[in-house]
Amino acid sequence: MHDLLPDGDEIRRAVKWVSAHLQEEPDRPVGPLVREAIFRFDLSPRDAEFLTHFYSRTGEGS
Repeated sequence: MHDLLPDGDEIRRAVKWVSAHLQEEPDRPVGPLVREAIFRFDLSPRDAEFLTHFYSRTGEGS
C-alpha cells in the first residue's frame, strides 16, 4: 500500500487512525473523522486533500 500514500509519517498515521475508527464503528460518518484526523495529525493542505480524496475514492467518504 506504500505506493498509494504520499511520503510522511503523519499522513500514514492519519489513515491508520481513520481506518481503526471505521473498524470499531462502521456506521460512523467518515467526513467528520477525516476532518478530525486532519487537525489531530496537523496535516499539510496537500496531505489533507489526499486523505479526503482517499476516503471518497474508497466509497467510504461522505
